[in-house]
Amino acid sequence: MRKILFILCIFFFFNVSAQEQKRISALQWREDLRFLQKTVNNDFSFLFKKTTAKEFNTAVEKLHNEIPDLQEHEIIVGFSRIVSLFKYGHTYVSYNQKSFKFSQFPFNLYEFNDGIYIQGTHKNYSKAVGAKVIEVEGMPISEVLDIIEPTVAVENSQFFKAYGINDMRYPEVLHAQKITKKLQNSITLTLEKNGDTFQQKFTVLSNKKRVPTTYGYVQHKNDWLSARNQDRTPLYLKDLDKMYFYEYLSKQKTVYVRHSRVRNDESESIEAFYKRVFDFIEENDVEKLILDVRLNGGGNNYLVKPIITGIIENKKINQKEKLFIIIGRDTFSACQNLVNRLDTYTNAIFVGEATSENVNFYGDASPVYLPNSKMKVLLSFAWWQDKAPWSNDAWLTPQLSVDMSFDEYKNNEDPVLRAVHTFNSEGFILRPMEHIRTLFSKGDMETLQKDIAKMMQDSRYKYFDFERKFIDAGKLLLNQGQYQQAIGVLYSVTQMFPNSAKAWKYLGDCYSRIGKITEAQEFYKKAESIK
Repeated sequence: MRKILFILCIFFFFNVSAQEQKRISALQWREDLRFLQKTVNNDFSFLFKKTTAKEFNTAVEKLHNEIPDLQEHEIIVGFSRIVSLFKYGHTYVSYNQKSFKFSQFPFNLYEFNDGIYIQGTHKNYSKAVGAKVIEVEGMPISEVLDIIEPTVAVENSQFFKAYGINDMRYPEVLHAQKITKKLQNSITLTLEKNGDTFQQKFTVLSNKKRVPTTYGYVQHKNDWLSARNQDRTPLYLKDLDKMYFYEYLSKQKTVYVRHSRVRNDESESIEAFYKRVFDFIEENDVEKLILDVRLNGGGNNYLVKPIITGIIENKKINQKEKLFIIIGRDTFSACQNLVNRLDTYTNAIFVGEATSENVNFYGDASPVYLPNSKMKVLLSFAWWQDKAPWSNDAWLTPQLSVDMSFDEYKNNEDPVLRAVHTFNSEGFILRPMEHIRTLFSKGDMETLQKDIAKMMQDSRYKYFDFERKFIDAGKLLLNQGQYQQAIGVLYSVTQMFPNSAKAWKYLGDCYSRIGKITEAQEFYKKAESIK
């Protein structure tokens, strides 16, 4: 017995020693930071599009000065903050690496149109499943997420909803961002459910296990609970063990396809699958095709060709109001390329939420291993440009914006699919900018102003960035030397969006170009005051 205890003690001693040997000094962390700084500035300077080299290097100096006073997890989150400055989703620091792994609290958050809810959790916290999150350690949930956001490589607000919101599961992030006063293995959330407000304490998963999610959702199985009623399953969550499947909806004479990964499924390749789909469409009474990629976070870009060419060649469904693409906050990476090309080359109507990737973006990250900590930093190197070079849209915008409430999710309703089935184009402007340009070229300003006001109040255009689109139109006219037209457009923008610094700035540029310097300076001052 003593021999066994002695062996166990020796094992424990060496195990602890091994753990201690993994820790590195503040000097070594500083060396790693300098290595990253040099690598970015020398080899990845093209990433300075949404941030500048000056902003990046300033952030590096700040962390460099702070490192001696920080714990290891605070340093790691500091690296994440710096890399997140680039705001490209493929460029980030993972918190689940060979060199280190952060802990997780056992819940999964989802932002619905009526708040942030616990979509799934471990069975030990059954009371919390389906509850609305009000506070985290006494701090309002909105403030918590605002504080966490700088640590996430957000391309747009949709990306944060899909891939950033659950960084709140990491106690290390909560402490590093000063949401908690110390690193702790438990957290108290203030929740609301069925009219009652209560507090729920969560403890981190043992052995740094992860919350089991499939396409962003906890499934109701094993020791985990989902907030969704289990009496039936909506199509978009059906057969999640398959990357893609299709079903014929005879009542609507519609083929529905859910495709949630741009990878070849083990049982059938993408090319073979879509051949079956298009053959079925040709051989049966089909009036519509719905391609649902709202859960598709990407994969292999070179596998999308059969989807695109198959749709283009299929005259039966490549028509207005016969082809619908459902997109959402998880539509990212290679799937962003897919929907970009479908938007350009087909007659698809896009429905749902905006995507989580910029239309033109940096992807295909190279792993950079820091010499001392061995931490892996992913830095994107490939510029994917499916749209015009000057197109800097934050996302692909659905023509028909539809989101979901918690009760709709809970009750297995699908408002997005319902919107497709009930869609009526009468009185609906599918392509706002084309419509606006047509009215503008005709000089029909009365109809133009009326239609713009109507669209801006219509929730179906929720993700359409009218302000930026109008500014871009004004800039284009300015660059073409059409100064009076540019002034007309940009002045209208300042009336609709009086707090738009960019609109006032470009209006100043217009007046400067035509020699009205006094007016230009007034507009520049206005822009500066807003900033």
